[in-house]
Amino acid sequence: MAEAGRAAGSPPAGPGCGVQSVIVPVHNSECWLDECLKSVWEQDFKQTMELSVFNDASKDSSAEIIAKWKIKLEDAGVPVIIGSNNSSQPRGVGFAKNQAVIQSSGAYLCFLDSDDVMMPQRVRLQYEAAIQHPNSIVGCQVRREPPMSTERYTRWINNLTEEQLLTQVFTSHGPTVIMPTWFCSREWFYRVGEFDEGGKGVPEDLLFFYKHIQKGGEIVRVNHCLLLYRYHPQAATHSVLEETIWNHRVRFLEDRVLSSWTSFTIWNAGKQGKKLYRSLSPANRKKVTAFCDVDEKKITRGFYTFEESEERPKPKIPICHFREATPPFVICVKLDLTGGAFETNLNMLNLKEGVDYYHFN
Repeated sequence: MAEAGRAAGSPPAGPGCGVQSVIVPVHNSECWLDECLKSVWEQDFKQTMELSVFNDASKDSSAEIIAKWKIKLEDAGVPVIIGSNNSSQPRGVGFAKNQAVIQSSGAYLCFLDSDDVMMPQRVRLQYEAAIQHPNSIVGCQVRREPPMSTERYTRWINNLTEEQLLTQVFTSHGPTVIMPTWFCSREWFYRVGEFDEGGKGVPEDLLFFYKHIQKGGEIVRVNHCLLLYRYHPQAATHSVLEETIWNHRVRFLEDRVLSSWTSFTIWNAGKQGKKLYRSLSPANRKKVTAFCDVDEKKITRGFYTFEESEERPKPKIPICHFREATPPFVICVKLDLTGGAFETNLNMLNLKEGVDYYHFN
């Protein structure tokens, strides 16, 4: 550990020490790190703030950039704690974030990815929200860079209602407040537990988010754009397989929703709906009373046969029009992709999200 305030694995600092810690994991980030750390320097937060950086086996000039900003930030009254993994291989994003938290001392933690840029008011506004919601993850709205990348995803991030922050946690988009915008108390972070340290291919932010919800945590979003959120091929999120995410989502849906339902309808008799059905536990497959759709060809077929089943006769699930289907629904239709047609169909049923249906895709 180079320049670390405490050794890795030592007890976390107690809450209430009056410091806000900006947590930055770094791995080969020289392309973006100057702009990222400059955004820490430009914060308008008037109380005590520190920067905790953990350099996870970078081979580029990241260490030199960090050292340069340590001088500038400390001249401005912002202490900088630097830790590093000096081995030949990185330990992964989860490990780096955990180490940055361990070596920090703040009562509140502001997570920042090394390729992103904070707006000057971010720490101040999220801190104000966090003290009002002590058991919460506080997020914010974002601006995507490049501007036209992942348009649907960015609209989703920025426009979810307060209720949807909790009801739309099962979709393929992942956490309803994205990890680079997270702000939470140290006390709550350790109550949830640290990030998974499985390394490359592990969705550590999604797993932490699920644990947070399971422990009764709130999800809060500051409705201001406080982060420039970069999209690029080197991002760690691209190392996680879609199937890995899918399996975690299914298990979470089963635990949080299907365990309390005696029956339900899958909205989508196509590929995604059938995949969800096949992915369910045997007990939850038996709860599926029907698939529903708008496609007349699928409806005319009449039923879906679960060919992989070892049961005899093989299960046959009816397929009906959505207007004839019985809620509750698990909806496997992508949002914001049909020119409003799907949303219009759903709205005409006068159902309540989080009671009568949940979105899965």
